[in-house]
Amino acid sequence: MRKIITIGREFGAGGGEIGKRIAKELGIEYYDKDIIFKTVMAGKNLTPEQVHRWDERVPKNFGFTQSLFDFYNKPLEEELWQAQRDAIRELANKESCVIVGRNGDYILREFDHCLNVFIHAGFAWRVRRMTAMMDGKSEEQVAGDVKAVDKARKKYCEYYTKCTYGDARNYDLTLNTEKLGIDKAVELILAAAETI
Repeated sequence: MRKIITIGREFGAGGGEIGKRIAKELGIEYYDKDIIFKTVMAGKNLTPEQVHRWDERVPKNFGFTQSLFDFYNKPLEEELWQAQRDAIRELANKESCVIVGRNGDYILREFDHCLNVFIHAGFAWRVRRMTAMMDGKSEEQVAGDVKAVDKARKKYCEYYTKCTYGDARNYDLTLNTEKLGIDKAVELILAAAETI
């Protein structure tokens, strides 16, 4: 039976690292930005540049301006969301995998063989962790980046899913990596994955 693990995450909390380690331990595929390329393939008129530009972002002028020029077609942002949703569902229907971000938990909410996880940590801890990983960026710059990414992900989630970003009720498991550490988070997710 297929196992799908979706990982929502706050920027800097270690969701990507955890997802890669889970996939390796279980011997299954890992998808994060790779979904972008599958999205391009699923969308009729999408280019990689368009998909990268709108990845996990909310449209600034949803539908209005674009629809004036392209009245009978969906706005680009909606087409990207639908193509990404279709790509994620296609993956979940054919193989076991770990999907990080892109509202995978919401998109696959009706899948029984899915474990939905959210990874979070305190703001200061995430800033310190990301500053150590980013050469040449000050802690102040990184703090600004963390705030901006968190805000964008929150808006994106709420806009497309009508759910509150990071709300524990949307997940099977939420883990604080500041308190538990990355290793323990991996261990707990692997234990939970045994039940699906």
